[in-house]
Amino acid sequence: MVAVAALLFGINGTVSKVVLESGLSSVELTQARSIGAALGFALIVALTAPSNLRVTRRELPFLIAFGVTGVAFVQWFYFLSIHRLPVGIALLIEYLAPLLVALWARYVLHEDVRRRIWAALVLALVGLSLIVELWSEGGSSLDSLGVAAALAACLCYAVYILTAERGVRRRDPISLSAYGFAFSALFWLIVQPIWTFPVETLDDDVSLLGNLSSRTAPVWLLVAFVILVGTMATFGLVVSALRHVSATRVGIVAMLEPVAAAAVAWAWLGESLGTTQLVGGAIVLAGIVLAQTAR
Repeated sequence: MVAVAALLFGINGTVSKVVLESGLSSVELTQARSIGAALGFALIVALTAPSNLRVTRRELPFLIAFGVTGVAFVQWFYFLSIHRLPVGIALLIEYLAPLLVALWARYVLHEDVRRRIWAALVLALVGLSLIVELWSEGGSSLDSLGVAAALAACLCYAVYILTAERGVRRRDPISLSAYGFAFSALFWLIVQPIWTFPVETLDDDVSLLGNLSSRTAPVWLLVAFVILVGTMATFGLVVSALRHVSATRVGIVAMLEPVAAAAVAWAWLGESLGTTQLVGGAIVLAGIVLAQTAR
């Protein structure tokens, strides 16, 4: 489930880049995906198991924290970080989250985290460093506010994985996702009122860029892909996976996303993949395989 979600996230990154070329801002796209996913998840639960939409007062604070911190803030801080940092650096910092999850599992929850998991984390982080070519980004001149935002995104991503793992013990993954995105949508509605959303942009056609630059697609169709495939399918799979595997393992396997994103960008946008990046991708995959052998 997590591997499929990571691959879909990788495709969604390129699709989102095409959407952003249409004139929609990062905040507007994030707002659209939050509202769309909230409505979609709620509709699924209402049609299949409406009783699962019930929520107690005791559960409400947890769901609000999950939606705002674990869903809305991850995206918000990530966009803030890539505004001030190279995308590769921001992504690498955010993917320190699995290490935080492993540390939390070992020293707070006192779970038995095998040595292979720690080795897998090291391999995955080394591989990610090679993929984004960390040394070529001018690490000594990194913007301090950008680094702070990326670290905040990392922390929120770790919170998302851990709170989702706890949440699926109480309710099903779909209703948990429905409430998570509902409170995320409410947060974005406060940040940016819905009447300011440029609805007219959705009717425009936009070039698919790169190797598909001669072809166009309506913005509304691409946004629908981001909501249905890049958000509902991906987040639903990750939350569902937490019923079967630990948060630490989910975090490590999710590191497939940068590898998938690089491969999709190479095939679609024509972005080159150097030898170092290919080696980095192989190291990440080796780390994930190693983590899967730790029972």
